[in-house]
Amino acid sequence: MTTENEFSRTVKLADIGAGETHHHIAPDEKERIALARRFDLVSLEKLEAAITLSAGEKGIRAKGRIAAELVQACTATGEPLSDTIDEAMDLLFIAEPTHEEEAEIELLADECDVIFHDGKLIDLGEAAAQTMGLAINPYPRSKSANQKLRAAGVKSEEQMAKEAEDEKAASGPFAALAELKKPLD
Repeated sequence: MTTENEFSRTVKLADIGAGETHHHIAPDEKERIALARRFDLVSLEKLEAAITLSAGEKGIRAKGRIAAELVQACTATGEPLSDTIDEAMDLLFIAEPTHEEEAEIELLADECDVIFHDGKLIDLGEAAAQTMGLAINPYPRSKSANQKLRAAGVKSEEQMAKEAEDEKAASGPFAALAELKKPLD
C-alpha cells in the first residue's frame, strides 16, 4: 500500500510483533478536507479510529472502531445534512499476491474484509477511510425532500407504480371491453 493517500498512517510490519499493538489515529484539517473531497462530502468534521493490530497465520488482523462526524448534501434538494458514523472495523491485511499465486480469495460470511499490503507496511489511515466510505449513506435525504420534489412535479415511486399498473390494465386483453362498457355506465 502506498503512502500517497489523503490520510496515511503507516505501520511497519516488523513493528507489529507477536502481541497486540494499539493505535489511535485522526486526520488533521488538511487531510479531512481532502477526504471530504474524495467522498463527495460537504465537510468532514471528525474522523477517529481506535485500532488493535495482531499478527496471525493468515495475516495482520485490524479490529477496532471508527467514529466520524460529517456533512453531506441531500440528493434531492442539496440541503446540508449532518450525520455521524460509529462503525466497527474488522480487517485482514495480507500480502499482495504475486502473478503466480491465485488472486481470488474466498471469504465466509463471518470473515472480515481483506486489504492487500506490499509486504513492508500497512496503512491504517487508508483502512479507516475506506471503512468510513462504506458506512456513508449513499442517498442522504432531508426531511423536506419529498415535499419539495412533489412541488417540483417529481412523482414518488408509489405514484409511478400505480400509473404503470393503470397503464398495464388499460393495454391488457380486456381494455377494449372496458372501453365498450364506459357508455353503459
